Amino acid sequence: MTTHVLILCTHNSARSVLAEGMLGHWARRLGRDVVAHSAGSAPSGRINPFALDALRHAGIDTGDFRSKAWDEFSAAGAPPLSVVITVCDSAAAETCPVFVGRAGEQPAKVHWGYPDPSNAEGGDDARRHAFELTRQAIGFRMLQLLALPLESLDRNAMQSALAAIGRT
Repeated sequence: MTTHVLILCTHNSARSVLAEGMLGHWARRLGRDVVAHSAGSAPSGRINPFALDALRHAGIDTGDFRSKAWDEFSAAGAPPLSVVITVCDSAAAETCPVFVGRAGEQPAKVHWGYPDPSNAEGGDDARRHAFELTRQAIGFRMLQLLALPLESLDRNAMQSALAAIGRT
C-alpha cells in the first residue's frame, strides 16, 4: 500500500518543496512505495528559485513542482495521507484542515522545524548555501523516515517514531 506523506509550510515555496523533493528522491532510489506531497496554508504561487537550484544540484528533476494550497489534500479524491509534517513554525501553529488518512483515521502529524533559508543574510551566495544546508538536513530526516516499516506501523507507533526522528 502506498504511503502518502504531506509536508506543509505556510507559503509552499522553500522548505516544504525541499522536503517533497528529497523524500520523493530517496523513496525512488530506495524502492519504497512512498509518495511525497507539499502544500501551504497561504501558498505564494511560486517556488523559490534557490530551492529549485538546490534540488537540481542534488540531481532531482523539478519540472513538476508547483506551489499549492493544503486544501487540495482535504478535498474529495485526495490521496489518503499517512503522515503530515510541518516544517515551519507558523504552519505548525495554524489549524490544519481535516485530512483523510488510511483506513479513514487521521494521519500521524509531526513538526520538524527548520529556519527559513530565504532569510539568510549575506546576499545570494549565503542564501544558496543556506538552501543547500537546509536540503541536506531535510534529506537526512527523510532517510530516517524511509527506514521505518511504514506499511506496518499503526498511527500511534508512527507518531512516536516520527517524534523520535524530530529529536535527532
